[in-house]
Amino acid sequence: MTTRPHTTKDDLPPEPARVRQLWHLLEPLHAVVYYAPESYAEAGALGLGTDERWPLYFAWRAAPLGAVSPAVLSAVFHSFEPGMVERYATGTDVTPEEALAGRLRAVDRTWRALLGDAVDSADLAEAARLARTAAQAAVTTTHGAAAGRPLAAANGALPWPEAPHLQLWQAATILREHRGDGHVAALVAAGLDGIEALVTFASIGAAPRAVFASRGWSESAWQEATTRLRDRGLVTPDGTATDQGRALRAEIEHSTDTLAAAPWQALGTAATTRLTDLLATPWLTMIGSGLLPTENTLGIGKV
Repeated sequence: MTTRPHTTKDDLPPEPARVRQLWHLLEPLHAVVYYAPESYAEAGALGLGTDERWPLYFAWRAAPLGAVSPAVLSAVFHSFEPGMVERYATGTDVTPEEALAGRLRAVDRTWRALLGDAVDSADLAEAARLARTAAQAAVTTTHGAAAGRPLAAANGALPWPEAPHLQLWQAATILREHRGDGHVAALVAAGLDGIEALVTFASIGAAPRAVFASRGWSESAWQEATTRLRDRGLVTPDGTATDQGRALRAEIEHSTDTLAAAPWQALGTAATTRLTDLLATPWLTMIGSGLLPTENTLGIGKV
């Protein structure tokens, strides 16, 4: 007789709502570097433009990929208008290596300015260890875990910094890019191109339409995408989601959460709960800094 293996609670994938909660906790830790004055200072020192955040945003996010063409970046940055990606990707002489070093300095300065002595606390060091465990599970080559995750894999291939607060930021970055790569896969599987992804997200009220203009698409491109989606029965003529459109977006978000669950399953329920508790202080600090926008294209609060 064959004995079935005993399954513990920690062996089971976390619920999608739990996975989404962890994203909400980690996203501000990652994203604050795109808004902090210390980050702008580092970008300016490299010769990047500082009149807007996009030069540093594309430099910091794309640097782990190395020297790649704008076409590759457009494929990775799915919801950005390709001309916008090319403009910022080709408008600088900063090398990926210089951008990576500048990014790490920006994170260090930003976190020290916001957290002060807490960057050296035992709690933050413990959070870094736990988050790093989850992040490494996200990009391990075992069973193809990193397959189809270009931004997660690129960040996961970087050397780990020594300081715990920098490790925590890098882990948060790997995990959010792992999720983002999976989200792009879910959008593509649903038959949505970059701008259609934004139109459908706006159609369910995730954020005001004006917020999505930051992704660089023209009004005519938005209207053309709305027409295509209307013809599929996903939105009404005024761009409001139909029942079918809402169902599709719900399916996409559920798929995204499911695809992002593996790192947390690897970490285990108890350790994930402990990490959640430990993230409360840095999360509140980042949210309370006033640096993060209250409305965004991600559809979550203050990221």
